[in-house]
Amino acid sequence: MTYTPHKPKTAESSEKLRASIPGWGVDLDPAVRPSVPRERFEPDLTGAHWEFPDRQPEKWPRERSIEHQFLTPVFGTTCPPHGLSGVLRKYSYKKYSEGRAAHWLLLLAADRVDTLESTLKSFLTLHPDNLITETGIRSELSHHGLSSRLHQKRADLVHQPLDPIIIAAPWVIGGAIMFSLVKRLARRGSAD
Repeated sequence: MTYTPHKPKTAESSEKLRASIPGWGVDLDPAVRPSVPRERFEPDLTGAHWEFPDRQPEKWPRERSIEHQFLTPVFGTTCPPHGLSGVLRKYSYKKYSEGRAAHWLLLLAADRVDTLESTLKSFLTLHPDNLITETGIRSELSHHGLSSRLHQKRADLVHQPLDPIIIAAPWVIGGAIMFSLVKRLARRGSAD
């Protein structure tokens, strides 16, 4: 059983595995194993001081994989699901197995929605995001940003032209909406 100190039983015997997988079990003989002088195998001495670990208290319903019988004994609590992104995450865990692409694509979409939600939330606060410092533009100008990208075999070169568009798009759209609202309010004020 998962999360217990007991070793799970292997599905097949050593002979079957050795016959089907080349090189399987080469370290079974202690004479060819480099860690043998220090290694001690005592099945009763696992190091676990529990039969089953103490469960962390669940302060709100946590999302868990449908493959697991219950929630893991320890889990993260720093970022509880919230907003539309939280709804997407909960739906992904409730509906799809972790082996399905739909599960992971929904989690990726939830991350993008969370980014958009955070940006929109920053518009509503008195301290909106600072585009110059938080996007790294200042360090690009002072720490050889362009030269570090040229003539390199970097994996992120393909999407780099899109990064400014992705980062700036919510700000440009938000600015355009604010401009049109202010313009409408100014027209109404001058018409009255």
